[in-house]
Amino acid sequence: MSIVLESVNVGRAHEKPMWHQLFKLDSSSDQSLQAQLRQALVKAILDDRIPVDIALPSSRELSRQLSVARNTVVLAYQHLIDENYLVSHERRGYFVNPDILGGRVESSRPDLKPDGEPANSTLDEGPDTVLDLLEQRNINRPLNWRQFEYPFIYGQADSSLFPVNDWREACRLSLRVDAISRWTQDRVDHDDDLLVEQIHTRVLPRRGVWADTDEILITTGAQNALFLIAQLLLNKESIVGLEDPCYVDARNIFKLYSDRRVLFPVGEQGVMTDERLADCKLMYVTPSHQCPTTTTMSLEARQSLLEEAGRHDVTIVEDDYESELNFVGKPTPALKSLDTEHRVIYVGSLSKTLAPGLRVGFMVGPRKFIQQARALRRLMYRHPPTNNQRTVAHFLSLGHHDSALLRLTQSFKSRWQIMDEVLKRHSVFSSLAPTFGGSSFWVRLPDSVSAHQLERLAAENGIVINAGNHYFASREGPTNFCRLGFSSIPADRIEAGVDKLAVLVKSLETR
Repeated sequence: MSIVLESVNVGRAHEKPMWHQLFKLDSSSDQSLQAQLRQALVKAILDDRIPVDIALPSSRELSRQLSVARNTVVLAYQHLIDENYLVSHERRGYFVNPDILGGRVESSRPDLKPDGEPANSTLDEGPDTVLDLLEQRNINRPLNWRQFEYPFIYGQADSSLFPVNDWREACRLSLRVDAISRWTQDRVDHDDDLLVEQIHTRVLPRRGVWADTDEILITTGAQNALFLIAQLLLNKESIVGLEDPCYVDARNIFKLYSDRRVLFPVGEQGVMTDERLADCKLMYVTPSHQCPTTTTMSLEARQSLLEEAGRHDVTIVEDDYESELNFVGKPTPALKSLDTEHRVIYVGSLSKTLAPGLRVGFMVGPRKFIQQARALRRLMYRHPPTNNQRTVAHFLSLGHHDSALLRLTQSFKSRWQIMDEVLKRHSVFSSLAPTFGGSSFWVRLPDSVSAHQLERLAAENGIVINAGNHYFASREGPTNFCRLGFSSIPADRIEAGVDKLAVLVKSLETR
C-alpha cells in the first residue's frame, strides 16, 4: 500500500486547497481505493493537517482531483461521518468534527529544544537496569527475508501454504456477535474452554500425550512457557542441564535465573547424559527434533532418561517443537507420553504448523504446577488474547489444522528430499538428513570456513542462512556449522540456492 500525505498547506478560505497533493492513492495496492482514502483522511485529520473551519471539497471535486469514481469519495465521506470524524453542514459542505480532536494535551516534545535539537542527550539512556540483556547471544534474522531470492531461513512460514480460506472461516465464527460478547470479557486467569478442549482431544493425542484439561495452560508461544517454568523452578543455586548445542533462547531464559549449568553433548541419537545429571534440578531437552542438529532421541534413550531423572529427582522440560512435522517413518512418542511419575513438563506450540506470528503455545504438567504457572501468568499478562484463542479453537475444531498439517508435511517432504540430494552433491557440505522430519538441516562446513563470514557473504548474494555459532554454549565453540531451513523457500529454488551457496563456501575456503 502506498498512501502519501505530503506537507501541503490546504489553505485558508481565500486559497484553493491542493487536495490531490494531500491524498495520493495507489491503484495497485491490495487495499481498496475507498479504504485508502478513508485512511488518508483520518491521518490528515488526527495530524491536524485539515483546519476545522475549512470545508473539504465536494465529492465531485475530490473525485475529479484524485481521478477516482465519485461513489468512492461519497462512501468514504459517509463512513467518516458515521465514525464522527466529519460533520456535514447543509449548503456548506463537509468539515472536520472538532470533537474528534478533543481530549488531547497540547504540548511539544519535551526531549527537544524549540530548534529541534535534543534537550538533554546525557539522560537519554534512562536508568541503569539490574539486568543487561543487550550482550546476550541471539539468533538474528533479516526481517525482509522474503525479498531474498534464496531464503534458507528457519522458523518462518511459507505464506503460499497458509490455509487462508480455512483461517477466514475460523475468524468469521469468532466474530459472531455472541462470540464477541464472550471474548471481549476479561477472563482473568482462565483460558478459552474450546481451545483447551481441542488441545486436550486433538493436538496432544497425536503425540501420545493424555492430560486432563486442568493440566493444560495456554501461553503466548513456547518461549513464554519456558520463561514461566524457569521463574517457578529455578534460583541462583539451581543447576540446569542443557543440550550442547542448544536452542539459544531457552539457554538465555534459564541463565536469567541461574549461571550454574551442566552441558551434555549431542550425538546421533540426541542428547547424551551421564552421571552429572544427578546434580541437576532441571533438564531441558528437545527429543523429537534436537535443536539445532535435528537428531531424534530413540525410544530406548527416552526411557533411560526418564529412569535416571526418576532416580535423581530431576524435572525434565520437553520442548516438543516441530513434533508434528513428521514425514520419515513412524513418529516416536513424546517423552511426556512415557512419563508415569509426572516428572515431565511438556511444552508445545502451533507456530511451526500454523503461523509463528500467532504466538499460540501451551504447556502440560502436574496439576499443582499448572496452578502455580497460571497464577504467575496472571501477574504477567493475565491470559493470552481471547479473540486469538477462540479463532485457533475454531480452526482446530473444524479439522482445518489436521488438513493443513497433511499438506504441510507433503510439501516439506518434497523439499527435504531435494535439499538432501543437492547437499550430498557438494563436498563442502557435511550433513545428515533429519531422521524424523522437521524443516531444517544442520550442516558442517570445512574447518577453515567461518559460518558467520558465510552468513554475511550469502546475504550479499541473495541467500539467507543461519550461522550455528550461537547454538553452542561456549563462545569458543565450533564456528563452522550452519542451519539451513527449507520451510520458506520454494522447492524449485532449493537446488540453485544450494549450488550458489557451495560456490561461496569454496571462495572462503581458498582465502
